[in-house]
Amino acid sequence: MGLFQPGTQIKLTNVSIVRLRKGGKRFEVACYKNKVMEWRNQVETDIDEVLQIHSVFSNVSKGQVANKDDLLKAFKTDDTDKIIREILNKGELQVSEKERQNKMGSLHRDIATIVAEKCVNPQTKRPYTVTIIEKAMADLHYNIHPNRNAKQQALDVIKQLQEKAVIPIARAQMRVRITLPAKEGKRLKEKLLARVSTVEDEDWTADAYELVAAIDPGQLRNITEILQSETRGRGQVDVLNLHESQEGDAKF
Repeated sequence: MGLFQPGTQIKLTNVSIVRLRKGGKRFEVACYKNKVMEWRNQVETDIDEVLQIHSVFSNVSKGQVANKDDLLKAFKTDDTDKIIREILNKGELQVSEKERQNKMGSLHRDIATIVAEKCVNPQTKRPYTVTIIEKAMADLHYNIHPNRNAKQQALDVIKQLQEKAVIPIARAQMRVRITLPAKEGKRLKEKLLARVSTVEDEDWTADAYELVAAIDPGQLRNITEILQSETRGRGQVDVLNLHESQEGDAKF
């Protein structure tokens, strides 16, 4: 990519462009790849390590430097450093179509992986492969949102797959052991049982009550809060395994 200024041709390689529209005009700065996010996360604090050239452009690709009057009108200052910092902090990072496709492909795979990790076929209790989830997402015509994280979108996918019955799918159950004093167990048993999916084993002794059960992962916090508030720290919950599985199932 060539950048032209009076009497000089500056070659820019490995360039990222940050663009800000303000006052009806477009302003851009040319940066090194991967440095913009480091700057915004305050990992990189030296602006010269971020910028390829300390100038503001109306179009980096064409080498068009921004008009000084346009800068003053839009930013209310002629301080180039202040203007550049505002563009870096508030502007939109431009990416190539190839980069965009790679990012979307990676995000799509991440979403499918999280769904596969969190869910099972409720008929067989076995987990789905990532490939099957990706196909289900395609059948669902799910639109990937580039600015939302993979976990949030995975929850959306699970909900939509269930609502539209694309494939039989349910959240994988978590096996837990709940232990508390026998006296507290008699008082809290019904409250705890209301928050489990299936009871695997119950054991009473003179001193303690122990419950082994499968729960929806979302209930773990509720059960923990009950034990903390109701038993004054004398009850506990231990996670035995994160997913229902049968012998020979793939582990994620």
